[in-house]
Amino acid sequence: MILSILCVLLLLALIKAFHKLWWTPTRIQNLMRLQGIKGPSYRLHHGNTKEIMNMQNEALSRPINESHDIYSHVQPHIHEWTKRYGKNFLQWYGLQPVLVVTEPELCKEILNNKDGVYPKQKPPEIVKKLLGDSISMTEGEKWVKLRKVSNHAFHGDSLKVSTNCEQFAKMYMKASAETMVESWKVHDGKEIDVFEEFRLYTSEVISRTAFGSSYLEGKTIFDKLSKLYGIIFRNLLKIRIPGMSKVFRTSDDIESDELEKGIRNSILKIVKKREMEATIGEDNSFGNDFLGLLLEAHHGSNDKQRISIDELVEECRTFYFAGQETTNSILSWIILLLAQHPHWQEEARKEVLQLFGKQIPNYDGLAKLKTMSMIINETLRLYPPAPLLVRKVAREVRLGKLLVPANMELLVPPLALHHETQFWGQDVGLFKPERFSEGVAKATNDNMAAFMPFGMGPRMCVGFNFAATEAKIALSMILQRYSFTLSLGYVHSPCPFLTVRPQHGVQVILHSL
Repeated sequence: MILSILCVLLLLALIKAFHKLWWTPTRIQNLMRLQGIKGPSYRLHHGNTKEIMNMQNEALSRPINESHDIYSHVQPHIHEWTKRYGKNFLQWYGLQPVLVVTEPELCKEILNNKDGVYPKQKPPEIVKKLLGDSISMTEGEKWVKLRKVSNHAFHGDSLKVSTNCEQFAKMYMKASAETMVESWKVHDGKEIDVFEEFRLYTSEVISRTAFGSSYLEGKTIFDKLSKLYGIIFRNLLKIRIPGMSKVFRTSDDIESDELEKGIRNSILKIVKKREMEATIGEDNSFGNDFLGLLLEAHHGSNDKQRISIDELVEECRTFYFAGQETTNSILSWIILLLAQHPHWQEEARKEVLQLFGKQIPNYDGLAKLKTMSMIINETLRLYPPAPLLVRKVAREVRLGKLLVPANMELLVPPLALHHETQFWGQDVGLFKPERFSEGVAKATNDNMAAFMPFGMGPRMCVGFNFAATEAKIALSMILQRYSFTLSLGYVHSPCPFLTVRPQHGVQVILHSL
């Protein structure tokens, strides 16, 4: 009797495993194939992750001779499979079916998400240690609550008052940029890695503007975030059996847990310090920076709007990471492009000197930097900070002409759209800021989905104006004091971390003006 029961249980387990590991993937693959959606064949358990990793590793093992046609280097699998299978294709992340979409109209429909059927996909456990359940990952009422705080921080009165006068630039971004360019004097005529320099600059800006502290106070957080970031990149495509990471723990599991805990404790230390300052201060205020607004939301009387201490910590952690990583990469790519194209470097310098002379840039003047805006947009086109946007299908839905089953993952690659000759012409891989001389709409022929460096729709990055202002201030102050040429030691290898960053840094030779 017992043996019979065990045999039945074993048979049921085998049937369940067969259904999960083979029957369901095969059914989905056939369903999509009947609709004209092809893709690489599903592989048992791993899906296509091993193929993707091999293609990425092979691409990163060789530099690309300073070409800006980086699509095949940064996303070799998408580049290859769109040519082989079509603009939209099916790939597999383990057992998870992933529909890769590169048709602009479908991308726009997904990202605008008017019916709420394309929510954010829950990140892998390893990514949650970095971004948690913050505004960049969460959905529903919690997202609305956190978005309200962020909008107030970046688009509300606190930022508006600061940016409409010179105080914002003078007290925060200006001071950090001035410190940076002053320190460069000792490098006159020498090589300098601007990627590393901008890492320090953006870290200082975030610490001052968002948390009212210096880079030194946040250094522990940045160092731990950098290490955690590296662990995530190593493990992002590794398929783990659910629950097994709690039983069989790797060295990366242990280290990432320790880093996550260390980051949390460091942020809580800053939070407690601010709370104590508010208690003994005369106005009993938490401050007007990002941390102050988060603390007001945490201590608020409205239960529906109040955020927990965990939510507060996750928002701080996300902003520390995203604010530093994104602007750092953008600035580095701009310097690379201007070093390679001295004509555009000189045009940008003329504009800055005409508007500001040798004086500190002011906010009104920043809005008039047309040439610099063209250069920034073209850089964002060639090197978009977010090369992949991921969504999920909440229920069976009609996407264009496709019937897409529930729980399908959707992947929108802005990098692919930004390097599509159909939208940008045969010179798509060339640096041509004049594309944007009449604005983004004209450059894309009103096909706005062809250019979305910060996403699109309601989940568009809330900090994009902050990043643009930060970049313009730094670039203006650099151009006022220095010219720069590309170092012979520079190795061009854009790397697909969570952002597109230079794998070996960006080395230039500085020349004082």
